[in-house]
Amino acid sequence: MELKLIAQDLAHTSKTNCDALVVLVPEAFKPNPVKNQASTRKPPALAEVQDLIAQAMRAGDFEAKLGNTLHIYRHALTQATHVLLVGVGDGSAKSIKVAVSAAVARLKSNGSKKLVIDLSLIDGADGIKAQAAFLAAADASYVYTTTKPKADARKFSHITVAVQKNALSATELTATQAYMTQAIAGIEYAKEWGNRPANHATPTLLGKAAQSLDKYKNVKVDVLGLKEVSKLGMGSFMSVAQGSDQPLRFIVLKFSGAAKTDAPTVLVGKGITFDTGGISLKPGAEMDEMKFDMCGAASVLGTFRALAGLQPKINVVGLIPACENMPSGKAVKPGDVVTSMSGQTIENLNTDAEGRLVLCDALTYAERFKPKAVIDIATLTGACVIALGNLRSGMFSSDEALAQSLLDAGEQSGDLCWRMPLDEDYAEGLKSNFADMANVAGRAGGSITAAKFLQKFTAKYPWAHLDIAGTAWKSGTAKGATGRPVLLLLQHLLNGSTTAKQTAWTTKLKTKAI
Repeated sequence: MELKLIAQDLAHTSKTNCDALVVLVPEAFKPNPVKNQASTRKPPALAEVQDLIAQAMRAGDFEAKLGNTLHIYRHALTQATHVLLVGVGDGSAKSIKVAVSAAVARLKSNGSKKLVIDLSLIDGADGIKAQAAFLAAADASYVYTTTKPKADARKFSHITVAVQKNALSATELTATQAYMTQAIAGIEYAKEWGNRPANHATPTLLGKAAQSLDKYKNVKVDVLGLKEVSKLGMGSFMSVAQGSDQPLRFIVLKFSGAAKTDAPTVLVGKGITFDTGGISLKPGAEMDEMKFDMCGAASVLGTFRALAGLQPKINVVGLIPACENMPSGKAVKPGDVVTSMSGQTIENLNTDAEGRLVLCDALTYAERFKPKAVIDIATLTGACVIALGNLRSGMFSSDEALAQSLLDAGEQSGDLCWRMPLDEDYAEGLKSNFADMANVAGRAGGSITAAKFLQKFTAKYPWAHLDIAGTAWKSGTAKGATGRPVLLLLQHLLNGSTTAKQTAWTTKLKTKAI
């Protein structure tokens, strides 16, 4: 799918040859019909298009309330086959997402391939609002087909967004277009691997997905098996994997865009490709959704896909401990004590709290990179879903600057997170009579005690934990991976980039929120 960003008025956009032209109309829109076109400074075509909108409003056929639509077929004023007027309410970035989603839903069935979305009637239609339009159009038109070959694939091949004339400089247009192209590619790579059923996304296949990225400049990938992991002493990770016939994989990705002396940011993604709960077996209802338990890993893959396209001047390492959590005669049992790579011992009181057991060894492995920061991403606890729902990811951090950077990146990108507490008192429940710690501490404050467990392995660097259990996928009729938090991670990483084009882009982002 090709993305294009332009800055021009509605008069010029209406003459674009396309299958569908979507005009977002804010409630504040005040048409000014011109009786004597010779005396006006407005281009006649612009006045005519605005008159068309005004006529539809006066006739009661269209209101600019959020999500309202009016479809017009082959109107003489435009070169588009379909014209869709869409109410965008207050014209905010959030409203643009809703309006564009409604427009794409309306147009998906008519075979349109070239879509133009015009934002020029919205005051302050800039790069932030263009980003919202691109993201909504991509999300609403996304179709998963890997194991559903008869599904109608995405029809849209070109999406153009038009902002107000002079709203962005030529450099900003280029940078924003490039950013959106690669960000959406990363988000959809994460969606692809999140959506695949477990038999099509085994640890081995996940390793191959990572290896496919090493064709890009500055990307290197290593995939370790049981022999190498055993030599590293990753006893905690191996204990989770031992109940499955699928061999574990420990995936190491490196993006080297800066000098070797620049410390990397390390991203650690939970890669449980299917989670039955092990011996502490989950209820059968909705267990199929446990294929999404590797969405933390998918977000790392997606972020690397975006970095590979953008080539920022930063260093990033990705670590993915990948395995299944299965019940069998070989599976770890409640009460078993295992030794982590750090040397700390862990009493496994609940085998369904396995994510933290694979992450802790990866967090210890991260020390060798002498990172400037480590961020782990995991569908870790149902408790976080209860606390925050599906709007914001839970964010825990032992470092004030890192926490603020992630909060800022979330607000800038629209991929939101919320900081949760890490008081030391929450760790009391992790005490064990038989090991250095237990892997669970009861139901109360479950997302916090899980984070406290992980914190015990992060003393040597600034660390943050993103619990994405509520944001990584949707259930019900819209069931599917969301690709979150690729955009949050990417924004955080680019905020620290010194690349000229990204500096222009991120400077603009730092002053506004999507």
